[in-house]
Amino acid sequence: MPQKLVFATNNRHKLEEVSAKLNGRIELLTLEDIGCRNDIEETGGTFSENASIKSHYVYERYGLDCFGDDSGLEVEALQGKPGVYSARYAGRHGDHAANNDKLLAELQGVENRRARFKTVISLMWKGREYFFEGTVEGTIRHQRAGKSGFGYDPLFQPEGYDITFAEMSLDEKNKLSHRARAVEKLVEFLATVSE
Repeated sequence: MPQKLVFATNNRHKLEEVSAKLNGRIELLTLEDIGCRNDIEETGGTFSENASIKSHYVYERYGLDCFGDDSGLEVEALQGKPGVYSARYAGRHGDHAANNDKLLAELQGVENRRARFKTVISLMWKGREYFFEGTVEGTIRHQRAGKSGFGYDPLFQPEGYDITFAEMSLDEKNKLSHRARAVEKLVEFLATVSE
């Protein structure tokens, strides 16, 4: 019997990415699966704080082992922005087109295009909290390329590649993405504590 673990999200893109990484070893439950209809507000000032808010919310209310994550894009020339505001950079949460437009406008004429995607996972496991982090370095393109992925994927070109995340298949992206790297650490940890 695979272990059951709640992923504190309703983001179907994240669920697809994480499920592919878990490969059936752990049964992933969503907030919907456990009857949680509330949007868990991300009020933290860091990725770690936001991830922790989500995992604690589920653990304290439902008593289930759970993990929450927060991810974002940090652009060197913008002093780490959009950071924790990545999903709502242009104002409205999840408006990917507007967020990409704003980022391109802010980097107009800027030579330094270095950026990193970062994910922090907070796992509540048997009453204790553990953190796992994944990053991927890259650059911001001058224009969008590709139709896959979500968020800033059409603008982000990972180091060592000549294509963006949005030009990769889910499989390709899952081999090197920030979320994949954090999830790998989570999965390794769960393998050491599972019976």
